[in-house]
Amino acid sequence: MTDGARRAWGSRRAEEGIIVRMEAGALPSRWDTYARRLPSSLEDLRGPAAGEVELPLHVAWSGRRVYDVGQEDQRLVLYALLLAEARREDLERFVHRESLVSIWPRLRRLLGPHARQEWERQLITPASR
Repeated sequence: MTDGARRAWGSRRAEEGIIVRMEAGALPSRWDTYARRLPSSLEDLRGPAAGEVELPLHVAWSGRRVYDVGQEDQRLVLYALLLAEARREDLERFVHRESLVSIWPRLRRLLGPHARQEWERQLITPASR
C-alpha cells in the first residue's frame, strides 16, 4: 500500500466513525464514587467514642480488624483506614463525629489530597472544628 493510499484509507476510517476521539471531559472521574461514599452530614456519624470496634472484612481485608477507639493513636489509624476504604454505612457506623473533628488536624495529613479535599469541601468546615 502506498503512503497516499494509507492516508486515504485512514481518512475514510475516521470519517466513518471507526476511529473516535473522546473529549477530555468525557471520561468519568475515578473520584466520583469516592464523593458519593461520604455521609451527607457530620450528624450521620454515630460511631462509638470509646471501646473496641471490629471492622468487616470488606474494609479491613488485609491486616488488623479490631481497634480501641478510646486510644487516640488507634482511632487515628482506624479513621485513616475508614476514610480510605469504607462505604458510607461503615463510616456512619464506626466514625464518631466529635472524635473525627478533634483529630482532623492530624488525620488530614494521613489522607491523600483528593480524600482530604472532599471531606473538607463537603463536611469538615472551619465551623465544625
